Amino acid sequence: MEFNLPNALTWARIVMIPMVLAVFFLPAEMLSPHHQNAVACALFVVAAVTDWFDGYLARRLGLTSAFGAFLDPVADKLMVCAALVLLVWLDRCNVLLAFIIIGRELTISALREWMAQLGKSRSVAVSFIGKLKTTAQMVAIPLLLFQDDLLGLPIHKMGVILMWVAAVLTLWSMIYYMRKAMAVLNEK
Repeated sequence: MEFNLPNALTWARIVMIPMVLAVFFLPAEMLSPHHQNAVACALFVVAAVTDWFDGYLARRLGLTSAFGAFLDPVADKLMVCAALVLLVWLDRCNVLLAFIIIGRELTISALREWMAQLGKSRSVAVSFIGKLKTTAQMVAIPLLLFQDDLLGLPIHKMGVILMWVAAVLTLWSMIYYMRKAMAVLNEK
């Protein structure tokens, strides 16, 4: 394992995951529900920003590595899946939407592993639709964590709408990747 700044940021993101969850288990004397929401939202946003920043630094500084390429998507999936389970537990996210998103993440991860074993990993490389899906998730989750209206904006309602958008994009991207993989498999 190489230790460098991008990998350290990825590890920091992994460490923040249980911190986001732990906030909601603190007694009300330590943090009010409003403050729990704000702290969890802030931690998630910091983790999401490190996701962009670690990739940028790795490319910019020439610090890309096989370990970083492995760990980064694992951290992303852990972060999203843990947040979705938490949001379902808090009754802020529809369980079907969480199931669709988590199921897609597991399916596409397995598909990418399989395609890599066949030497065809480029055929299921991240696409624009996958990036849109990730963006929708990374905006919806903090909105649902924050929960409270802000400056007159219905934050929870906005988060719910974006989560539905994320679920639709999730299904669309899964179909896209499956079709790409089937085209490769049909060649064989």
